[in-house]
Amino acid sequence: MTTHSRHGKTGKPINSAKLDRVVADARKASEERAAGYRDQALKLYAWVCGRCARSFTRENLRELTVHHKDMDHDNNPADGSNWELLCIYCHDNEHQKYEEHLAALTAGRGKTSSSGGKTTTHNPFEALAGLLKKDT
Repeated sequence: MTTHSRHGKTGKPINSAKLDRVVADARKASEERAAGYRDQALKLYAWVCGRCARSFTRENLRELTVHHKDMDHDNNPADGSNWELLCIYCHDNEHQKYEEHLAALTAGRGKTSSSGGKTTTHNPFEALAGLLKKDT
Protein backbone atom coordinates (compact mmCIF):
# COMPACT_ATOMS: atom_id res chain seq x y z
CA MET A 1 0.00 0.00 0.00
CA THR A 2 1.38 3.37 -1.06
CA THR A 3 0.79 6.09 1.51
CA HIS A 4 2.31 9.51 1.64
CA SER A 5 -0.22 11.53 3.51
CA ARG A 6 -3.01 11.22 6.02
CA HIS A 7 -6.67 12.07 5.84
CA GLY A 8 -7.29 15.56 7.19
CA LYS A 9 -10.16 14.56 9.47
CA THR A 10 -9.54 10.93 10.41
CA GLY A 11 -5.75 10.91 10.37
CA LYS A 12 -5.79 7.53 8.62
CA PRO A 13 -3.19 6.89 5.91
CA ILE A 14 -4.36 7.59 2.36
CA ASN A 15 -3.75 4.85 -0.18
CA SER A 16 -2.68 7.10 -3.05
CA ALA A 17 -2.29 4.21 -5.52
CA LYS A 18 -5.92 3.19 -4.94
CA LEU A 19 -7.03 6.82 -5.20
CA ASP A 20 -5.12 7.20 -8.49
CA ARG A 21 -6.86 4.08 -9.87
CA VAL A 22 -10.30 5.39 -8.87
CA VAL A 23 -9.64 8.77 -10.50
CA ALA A 24 -8.26 7.14 -13.66
CA ASP A 25 -11.29 4.82 -13.90
CA ALA A 26 -13.68 7.74 -13.43
CA ARG A 27 -11.92 9.78 -16.12
CA LYS A 28 -11.97 6.84 -18.53
CA ALA A 29 -15.69 6.24 -17.95
CA SER A 30 -16.40 9.94 -18.45
CA GLU A 31 -14.42 10.05 -21.69
CA GLU A 32 -16.20 6.94 -23.02
CA ARG A 33 -19.60 8.40 -22.14
CA ALA A 34 -18.67 11.72 -23.75
CA ALA A 35 -17.39 10.05 -26.92
CA GLY A 36 -20.68 8.22 -27.29
CA TYR A 37 -22.96 11.23 -27.02
CA ARG A 38 -20.60 13.49 -28.97
CA ASP A 39 -20.62 11.11 -31.94
CA GLN A 40 -24.40 10.90 -31.73
CA ALA A 41 -24.84 14.68 -31.50
CA LEU A 42 -22.55 15.27 -34.47
CA LYS A 43 -24.70 12.90 -36.53
CA LEU A 44 -27.98 14.49 -35.40
CA TYR A 45 -27.18 18.17 -35.72
CA ALA A 46 -25.61 20.48 -38.28
CA TRP A 47 -22.04 21.46 -37.38
CA VAL A 48 -23.00 24.97 -36.34
CA CYS A 49 -22.73 26.66 -32.93
CA GLY A 50 -26.19 27.05 -31.45
CA ARG A 51 -25.29 30.49 -30.02
CA CYS A 52 -23.00 32.37 -32.40
CA ALA A 53 -23.88 30.38 -35.57
CA ARG A 54 -20.22 29.72 -36.43
CA SER A 55 -19.92 26.86 -38.94
CA PHE A 56 -17.48 23.99 -38.53
CA THR A 57 -15.68 21.61 -40.87
CA ARG A 58 -13.63 18.49 -40.21
CA GLU A 59 -10.55 20.70 -39.82
CA ASN A 60 -11.91 22.63 -36.81
CA LEU A 61 -14.56 20.22 -35.53
CA ARG A 62 -12.60 19.71 -32.30
CA GLU A 63 -13.73 23.23 -31.33
CA LEU A 64 -17.42 22.24 -31.45
CA THR A 65 -18.65 20.80 -28.18
CA VAL A 66 -21.81 19.14 -26.91
CA HIS A 67 -23.60 21.17 -24.25
CA HIS A 68 -26.11 19.51 -21.93
CA LYS A 69 -29.04 21.89 -21.62
CA ASP A 70 -29.89 20.70 -18.10
CA MET A 71 -26.20 20.60 -17.06
CA ASP A 72 -26.49 16.85 -16.29
CA HIS A 73 -23.80 15.04 -18.27
CA ASP A 74 -25.43 11.71 -17.47
CA ASN A 75 -28.73 12.74 -19.10
CA ASN A 76 -28.12 11.57 -22.66
CA PRO A 77 -31.40 10.67 -24.38
CA ALA A 78 -30.94 8.95 -27.73
CA ASP A 79 -32.98 11.64 -29.50
CA GLY A 80 -30.48 14.31 -28.42
CA SER A 81 -33.14 16.47 -26.77
CA ASN A 82 -30.78 17.44 -23.93
CA TRP A 83 -27.92 18.45 -26.21
CA GLU A 84 -26.92 21.40 -28.29
CA LEU A 85 -23.73 21.97 -30.21
CA LEU A 86 -21.76 25.00 -29.06
CA CYS A 87 -18.32 26.30 -29.97
CA ILE A 88 -15.82 26.16 -27.12
CA TYR A 89 -16.23 29.88 -26.43
CA CYS A 90 -20.03 29.84 -26.21
CA HIS A 91 -19.89 26.60 -24.21
CA ASP A 92 -17.56 28.19 -21.65
CA ASN A 93 -19.88 31.20 -21.51
CA GLU A 94 -22.92 28.97 -20.80
CA HIS A 95 -21.13 27.22 -17.95
CA GLN A 96 -19.91 30.55 -16.55
CA LYS A 97 -23.48 31.86 -16.50
CA TYR A 98 -24.60 28.69 -14.72
CA GLU A 99 -21.81 29.01 -12.12
CA GLU A 100 -22.79 32.63 -11.49
CA HIS A 101 -26.41 31.56 -11.09
CA LEU A 102 -25.43 28.93 -8.52
CA ALA A 103 -23.19 31.40 -6.68
CA ALA A 104 -26.06 33.87 -6.46
CA LEU A 105 -28.32 31.19 -5.03
CA THR A 106 -25.82 30.03 -2.45
CA ALA A 107 -24.88 33.56 -1.47
CA GLY A 108 -28.46 34.02 -0.32
CA ARG A 109 -28.97 37.29 -2.12
CA GLY A 110 -32.17 38.82 -0.87
CA LYS A 111 -34.23 37.46 1.96
CA THR A 112 -37.19 35.18 1.52
CA SER A 113 -40.61 36.68 2.07
CA SER A 114 -43.40 34.88 3.89
CA SER A 115 -44.86 33.88 0.51
CA GLY A 116 -41.58 32.12 -0.38
CA GLY A 117 -40.51 34.64 -3.02
CA LYS A 118 -37.44 36.83 -2.91
CA THR A 119 -37.63 40.35 -1.52
CA THR A 120 -35.04 43.05 -1.84
CA THR A 121 -32.72 43.73 1.08
CA HIS A 122 -31.23 46.95 -0.23
CA ASN A 123 -33.19 50.07 -1.14
CA PRO A 124 -30.98 52.60 -2.93
CA PHE A 125 -33.66 55.31 -2.48
CA GLU A 126 -34.16 54.75 1.24
CA ALA A 127 -32.77 58.16 2.24
CA LEU A 128 -34.19 60.04 -0.74
CA ALA A 129 -37.26 61.36 1.07
CA GLY A 130 -35.08 62.87 3.78
CA LEU A 131 -32.75 64.47 1.25
CA LEU A 132 -35.64 66.01 -0.65
CA LYS A 133 -37.12 67.46 2.55
CA LYS A 134 -33.80 69.17 3.35
CA ASP A 135 -33.93 71.10 0.06
CA THR A 136 -37.42 72.53 0.68
